[in-house]
Amino acid sequence: MDLLRKMLYTGIGLAALSEEKAKEMVAELEKKGEVSSEEGKKLAQELIEKAKKQGEELQRVVKTEVGKVTDKIKGVSRDEFKALEARVAALEARLGGGSEDSL
Repeated sequence: MDLLRKMLYTGIGLAALSEEKAKEMVAELEKKGEVSSEEGKKLAQELIEKAKKQGEELQRVVKTEVGKVTDKIKGVSRDEFKALEARVAALEARLGGGSEDSL
């Protein structure tokens, strides 16, 4: 899960960076007179929305891929582990209190 969080934060960071860069690029175009202030605002908004969509898509893909890996690992849950631990303890008790030294 830590890896998933890092990847999601990276995606969010990329979206934020894109928003910042979009505003800088549009400001530069306005400064050069290539776009009007109104056109610049519209262009910046379009770029920001596209960056956010890409960030959301990245999050979706990462979540899906991490889910696939988690499914392949097939680890046991904490509850399953505790249940197995209890069964082992019960079997040890039945066999005469098997000690941990024998492991």
